[in-house]
Amino acid sequence: MTESDASPPAEAGIVSSSHLVSPRSRQTSEFEFGMIVAWNAFSRWAVRCMAAAGVPDLTITDVLLLHHVNHRARNKKLADICFVLNYEDTHVVAYSLKKLVTAGLVQAEKSGKEVFYSPTTEGEAAVQRYRAVREQCLIDNLDPPMNDALGEAARMLRTMSGLYDQAARAATAL
Repeated sequence: MTESDASPPAEAGIVSSSHLVSPRSRQTSEFEFGMIVAWNAFSRWAVRCMAAAGVPDLTITDVLLLHHVNHRARNKKLADICFVLNYEDTHVVAYSLKKLVTAGLVQAEKSGKEVFYSPTTEGEAAVQRYRAVREQCLIDNLDPPMNDALGEAARMLRTMSGLYDQAARAATAL
């Protein structure tokens, strides 16, 4: 057995890709595994929460777009939605918006060359029902110290998002 075949030391933490762990990247590897697990759990939760709110058969993208279109009661353009939610593939978002329009949860209004999206009355009601399920099933189970720590975690995730975006640009240029 060569040194490269050996398993990483026990202090490597919980990771999904031990072959990426180096002395400089142990914590990053743990963070990435935590993001993978958290994203999948969050996606499952959001889809099931929306189903419990009476709107089954939506994907995680559909749920996120419905919430964002409802955000701050402002009409939104496709490009702005993609930019804010950090979606690179506008076709995925356009397909999801079309699906939400067909479901009667979102409406599209053309103004000049632009199309603006806003929630319908049913879309607004759906996100309010989602909020009630979220309060009952998730928020009621968060203790105050954990809830306070989530703000700091959110800031760190946004910072890491910027670093991953920059690394993606660098990797594309290689």
